[in-house]
Amino acid sequence: MSLNDLNKILHLSKDDIRLFFLLFSFWFSFLYFLFYLPNYFPEGTDNIVIIKKGSSFNQVVDTLYKRNIITNKTLFKLSAFIVGADKNIKFGRYLIPNGKNNFVLLELFTSSKNALENRVTIPEGIWQHKLAQLLQLKLGIDSTGFMNANYDDGLLKKLGIPSNSFEGYLLPDTYDFFTDSTPEDVIIKLVGEMNKIFEDSSNIRQMKKLKMNRHQILTLASIIDGESNKVSEFKRIAGVYYNRLKKRMPLQADPTIQYLKRYNAVRNKILYSDLKIESPFNTYIHAGLPPSPINNPGKDAIFAALYPELNNFLYFVADGSGGHVFSTTASQHLSNVNAYRQWRRNQK
Repeated sequence: MSLNDLNKILHLSKDDIRLFFLLFSFWFSFLYFLFYLPNYFPEGTDNIVIIKKGSSFNQVVDTLYKRNIITNKTLFKLSAFIVGADKNIKFGRYLIPNGKNNFVLLELFTSSKNALENRVTIPEGIWQHKLAQLLQLKLGIDSTGFMNANYDDGLLKKLGIPSNSFEGYLLPDTYDFFTDSTPEDVIIKLVGEMNKIFEDSSNIRQMKKLKMNRHQILTLASIIDGESNKVSEFKRIAGVYYNRLKKRMPLQADPTIQYLKRYNAVRNKILYSDLKIESPFNTYIHAGLPPSPINNPGKDAIFAALYPELNNFLYFVADGSGGHVFSTTASQHLSNVNAYRQWRRNQK
């Protein structure tokens, strides 16, 4: 439509029409400038923003404004209203790029795929209740909710776990989790990583050679992981336990007693009376492996249980320097025990 045609319809002069277009262009440019104005925050600003589950949109806007991420709360809210983002903000942990306009920021917050993952390192040999505490600290996952999921019969069956809990089946390692991860998400991820070990064809053949199944390997590995902090000893310790199992000797493994005392304040100090605790996990009074893993063993302990050192040792005791002294006879072992006790007395 030409200016003349518009003039005939609206009965406007050419100057009026030009003024109209001028004003329209001005307001369009002004609004465009406002809405697409980049948000620049000062150098050194903490540009990691965590939107917690259950946060309202107004709380999110207040946080962004207080952190100098956005320059105008009203324009940000209006921008969100225009694109319908005010009801679609996803909770999570976000890295905010500098110099982005409101619409770019809103697009960032409306897709959980843009959320950063939280990196969590799970120590080898960790007890399940300690893992629950760690996940609550690092991911905000309710520890009670995690422990409930740990004993969830439906989830255990779904993931093919032949035990009454997931303890032992959650592979310790360093993982990246989304902020909105649930206990089930964590369990499924860790079980999946553990499964990779036992789906390996060479490891399957080795288990057949040992006449051990996955549950037994993980149970033995959990004891090995609890026995020593020196990975170089793991396979030798595994060899000792296999020798004892063949001879049907009680394993007499201190970590199983510590497991029974795991909720006690003095759980690491084993008393003579503790060795008499009646429990299928007490390897001092019951021969063979305990019913299930006593912690979540790491890869080193698992591979030690799968590929033990071939030796004739039946005993070992701490040497006072973080390692152990191994022996083949009870008399040798008694001598080593006395030496260790003397070393401890000298430390007082």
